[in-house]
Amino acid sequence: MSDKQRVSRRQFLNYTLTGVGGFMAAGMLAPMVRFAIDPVLTPQAAGEFHSVAPVEEITNEPQRFEWQVEQVDAWYESKVQKTAWVYRNKDDEIVALSPICTHLGCTVGWASNQEYPNQFYCPCHGGRYTKDGVNVPGTPPTAPLPVYKTKVQENMLYLGETQSRQGA
Repeated sequence: MSDKQRVSRRQFLNYTLTGVGGFMAAGMLAPMVRFAIDPVLTPQAAGEFHSVAPVEEITNEPQRFEWQVEQVDAWYESKVQKTAWVYRNKDDEIVALSPICTHLGCTVGWASNQEYPNQFYCPCHGGRYTKDGVNVPGTPPTAPLPVYKTKVQENMLYLGETQSRQGA
């Protein structure tokens, strides 16, 4: 006779059903847990720089450059088109301005109004900005255009997040 304890039929069924039930519960909970904590574990894209244009294309006249950014909004991923007005200032520094009017969010254009050939003009409410993005007094915008963080690497211009210039 052996000294091994025999497993009764009832114990075998209890162990088997507990194991299968636990496996099924883990299979159902794992996707839910991953769904709940995935955005927290995903690295943030904030602070990233995106390649926009070769540096030799940038002139003293503001030029409009566009690029796409992959945006993750919780569980929704999309590509967003970004735009900037980029030029070299008197000190040969690269300046990148957001084209979004600080009044109501319309898109400003450089020299788009014949009356103001050397200014950014907002067609929605007549907002005007000087070449460096400062709002012209007496026009609807109350703040200057935001500026992009810039970085030059291997003769390419990289733009990061915009910075507000409230009170500048």
